[in-house]
Amino acid sequence: MTLPKMNRVLLKLSGEVLMGDQPFGIDPAFVNELAQEVKTAKEGGLEICLVIGGGNIFRGISGAAQGMDRAQADYMGMLATVKNALAMQSALEQIGVPTRVQSAIQMDQVCEPVIRRRAERHLEKGRIVIFAAGVGAPYFTTDTGAALRAAEMKCDALLKGTSVDGVYDSDPKKNAQAKRFDSVSYDRVLADNLKVMDATAVALCRDNDIPIVVFSIREKGNLARVLAGEGVQTIVQSDTN
Repeated sequence: MTLPKMNRVLLKLSGEVLMGDQPFGIDPAFVNELAQEVKTAKEGGLEICLVIGGGNIFRGISGAAQGMDRAQADYMGMLATVKNALAMQSALEQIGVPTRVQSAIQMDQVCEPVIRRRAERHLEKGRIVIFAAGVGAPYFTTDTGAALRAAEMKCDALLKGTSVDGVYDSDPKKNAQAKRFDSVSYDRVLADNLKVMDATAVALCRDNDIPIVVFSIREKGNLARVLAGEGVQTIVQSDTN
């Protein structure tokens, strides 16, 4: 199943992707490679929003599992996403791509607050907008933040770049017989708990009819292939599409 022509997309990257081959943190060389892929996609005529997770630095739910207050841990995770956004901004601007970071937690010295109309203007001027700090509140994941921003910005699709090449009926790292879907409905993802994104994010995309495209961002050039309808991917959308 193919996607309709896209003019504006939101690219959601997991924080772990920024680690490259490192066990944690940010691998500048791999971030530079990602920036080049984003630049290539932009040069194809797309308006691009970005959301990057913070799991390479700190994951709120993991901190809570180790005895931290969940809200406090989530705020720490949100700050980690700001670090990743600034790293990606630096990499993009070094290769000539104008970029703005908007944070849901206000920190005027390093980035703008999230203002939808200002973000719209940035996109119209050819800038990439990176949304950081999730939704600015605990108990929500960056997946939900990405779905919210995709809806706010009226994106044609939410592209989720991960270390897996699509959505499977079970964990392909644990089950060699796991089946990958070319296309699957939002309702199937929710009913079978297929681990695409958290349930709130999937429901938000369903309610706003935003297709979710899951693909591996670790394969060089894969973003461009997916946008051209040629890469290995899974499209999550309604049954009627």
